[in-house]
Amino acid sequence: MAQQALPERDARLGKPLGASGDEGARATLRRGGAGRSGRSVSGVALLLPDGSPGGTGRPSPLPALAVRPLAGRLARAGRAEGLTAHVVRYRRRGWNGGAADPARDAAWAVAEVVRRYGDVPVCLVGAGMGARAALHAAGHPAVGAVLGLAPWFPEPGADGGRPEAADDAGPGGAAASGPQASADGPARHAADPVKQLVGRHVLLVHGTNDRRTDPELSYRYAERAKKINRDTCRFEVHSDGHALLQHRSEVHALAVDFLLGALFAQDFARPVQDAMAAPPPLGLRMPLAAGFGASLRR
Repeated sequence: MAQQALPERDARLGKPLGASGDEGARATLRRGGAGRSGRSVSGVALLLPDGSPGGTGRPSPLPALAVRPLAGRLARAGRAEGLTAHVVRYRRRGWNGGAADPARDAAWAVAEVVRRYGDVPVCLVGAGMGARAALHAAGHPAVGAVLGLAPWFPEPGADGGRPEAADDAGPGGAAASGPQASADGPARHAADPVKQLVGRHVLLVHGTNDRRTDPELSYRYAERAKKINRDTCRFEVHSDGHALLQHRSEVHALAVDFLLGALFAQDFARPVQDAMAAPPPLGLRMPLAAGFGASLRR
């Protein structure tokens, strides 16, 4: 007897961490000042887990569990500011070429945050495939910042691409051709878009010993993004791998500093300020110093 396929579930938000209050109420957007109630939501971090290049089955729970500690760290650090964190649960485990399933789920999650909490700023925090999804979904007006950890970028066109989403796509999603074509050649037409990042703070973090996602491809993406958005920077974690476990405390401290600065207008730490201000390649190959965050007051 053939096994019956499980019905597909919709994307959903995990349990809120931090200042949740009444999830159905529309929270009031507030920036700066003291005496915020811990129950009022003034900002949201959406954690987007890693995944696979392909696969339409239900996701493994392990990637979501892997980002939960960072979600908790962000929620604790932003409690005084009214920050809530959610881990996004995807419909499917893979990116799936032009379907870009996790990017669609990320876009849904941002819209769901607006429905639940009202006009609050959102930081998309993605790991691996989730970082790529976060960058794709950054065009929503509620998104103020994107943090990508070990972002996965296939070689242009390797996963079917999304020419309809590329920056040089023509009307109706057709790739540009003739005199309007990119000087980088046809493969450039399927490159991941960057125009949606304008007006957002963007931070990418990548281990130099990553064997799962190519650090050089994330550098190339950051280089393209920096050309149109000066508030883009990228840190390299020397000797660390894909999961960034060797320097986990420094990576989490960097994530906290970036989120609080981007969503709540706090001052960034000096290394982040320097990375944002520096032109390529310096601001896109900024080394994450051992002990980062140890002396920061949070």
